[in-house]
Amino acid sequence: MIGAKSFLIDLDGVLYVDKVPLKGANESIRYLDENGYRYRFVSNTTSKCRSSLAALLGEMGFDIPEERIFTPSIAAAERIGGERDKRCFLLTKEDVKRDFQDAGISLAEEDADFVVICDAEDLFTFDHLNRAFRLIMEGAKIVALEKDRYWMGSDGLCLSVGPFATALEYATGKEVEVMGKPSKEFFLMALMDLGAVPEETAMIGDDINTDVGGAQDMGMMGILVKTGKYRKELVESSSVTPDLTLESIAELRDHLRE
Repeated sequence: MIGAKSFLIDLDGVLYVDKVPLKGANESIRYLDENGYRYRFVSNTTSKCRSSLAALLGEMGFDIPEERIFTPSIAAAERIGGERDKRCFLLTKEDVKRDFQDAGISLAEEDADFVVICDAEDLFTFDHLNRAFRLIMEGAKIVALEKDRYWMGSDGLCLSVGPFATALEYATGKEVEVMGKPSKEFFLMALMDLGAVPEETAMIGDDINTDVGGAQDMGMMGILVKTGKYRKELVESSSVTPDLTLESIAELRDHLRE
């Protein structure tokens, strides 16, 4: 049985895949609500702001308020907002900019103090990456909202932020500050938002390294689900051993019942 009192739960690949809810996911979330468990959704999705994610979840039948969603853009806005009068160049889609604008952060195309790399997808052009490269060479710090290698799209695996962030690291010789999973700072901020401590919290995700490994490094329980981008061969080759493996989040209720 799972002894956790609170949960951090991934979204894409755990609750849904390609905007299609996974069977039993909604029922598991309702079970957490009905039995007094605390939880936050911690997603490395960086193509949408928090309010857009909440709206998308609503369209899929999930009743999840945006206050229960914690994303790398929220974490980065809080991190950068702690330094006064800082200007950011965002390599991202327009939607994500809302989280930074809502936090009162100035956006800039030049003379930036931070270059923030998100899931820009088709905006990862030479011109945009070269602009980011030049700003970093002029002194801007690099912040990546996550550093995943890939994610599961409707037509198969897709490149995520990690390969582009690593390219900028290599080109500039500077280290990226990662704000999303498996960053310890991100997990700490999510736990603070939840009002929980690692010892009583379990992380549920579909990535053996980012979700499970990152959580275990923080002293949390790591639960792997065999949905989304789960791949048996990656689990077998990883040095990370999940505390529990589920076929899907639908099985969570069975491990919480006494």
